[in-house]
Amino acid sequence: MTDTFNIARFDGDGIGPEIMHEAIKVIKAAESVVGGFRCDFTSLAAGAALYRDKGVVYPDESRQTAEDADAIFLSSMGLPDVTKADGTEVQGDIIVVTRKELDLYQGVRPVRLRPNVPSPLRTAGKGIDMVILREQSEGLFASYQSSHSVYDQVYSDSMIITRRGSERICRTAFEIARRRSGSPADGISRVTCVDKSNNFQAMAFFNRVFNEIAHGFPEVATDHIYIDAIMLHMLQQPDRFDVLVLENMYGDILSDLTAGITGGMGFAPSGDIGDKHAMFQCAGGSAPDIAGRNLANPAAQILSGAMMLDWLGRRHDVPGALQAASSIDAAIDTVLQAGYLTGDAGGTTTTSGFGDQVVAALQA
Repeated sequence: MTDTFNIARFDGDGIGPEIMHEAIKVIKAAESVVGGFRCDFTSLAAGAALYRDKGVVYPDESRQTAEDADAIFLSSMGLPDVTKADGTEVQGDIIVVTRKELDLYQGVRPVRLRPNVPSPLRTAGKGIDMVILREQSEGLFASYQSSHSVYDQVYSDSMIITRRGSERICRTAFEIARRRSGSPADGISRVTCVDKSNNFQAMAFFNRVFNEIAHGFPEVATDHIYIDAIMLHMLQQPDRFDVLVLENMYGDILSDLTAGITGGMGFAPSGDIGDKHAMFQCAGGSAPDIAGRNLANPAAQILSGAMMLDWLGRRHDVPGALQAASSIDAAIDTVLQAGYLTGDAGGTTTTSGFGDQVVAALQA
């Protein structure tokens, strides 16, 4: 029996279509090798180029199809020279709005220094392997599209922290930690609460809720670090971290730093996950300066596809999808270990060439 998943596909802007093509190629190869599942992709219109040409960012038809799909697979969105009247870029009208409308409160950012990938750090110790978990339904992003202004002289955006939002993201962090093997440095399963509770009452509340949830997971260690201090610790001893849970904006910033110490955005997959819906995309930008030149690193988009298969496999109890996700992840490591690196990682492998090598590794 073959389980079929209906996937809403957004190719995005800039390098988006190129890296999406490689991700689909790899997923289709995994379907054939592993079996037991199939992904049917429906290509949908949205993005900065569409806004530039048609004056609409996210058509209602695309939005409804995405909501009805089993999962959303999104590539890089946005173009720096395409902005709305208020000066902001348009991709938030897709990504942030979708997170809100579908309650995708878990911003899951796996961070791992993969074989043969250079890191700017000499302090990686026993390796870098962690998960950054952002709360995505509130925090500072709660003010998105609802900022308060006074005669174009004063603007105010508020940080919103609720018990419900804090409880469910902290609980998710401990559940993720239970499935992992602990930090590379000591093998201890640990959740680190990152906040600014020494200055802000909302953050002190988040910290308190974290401690309450921790009581239900006695087998998982806990740690507390302020957001400013974590920047230093992440550079000095990145191998001691396992799972980190943060408010929305703090998580957005820290996940970029962790991508930087593990080879760059080209190796940074991500998942926006809720209780009923999920969206997966590479964490990097659309890099229009190299678009169409077969230079972009497709690893993050391919790994985001693997995350999508893992989520679908767990949600629908489809072993083939779970196996395919694991196989794709292992194939990426095989290709990197063999020296196939794109330009951002110091190599010469092309976008399509990297995808071909991942397919070959799956089929070996």
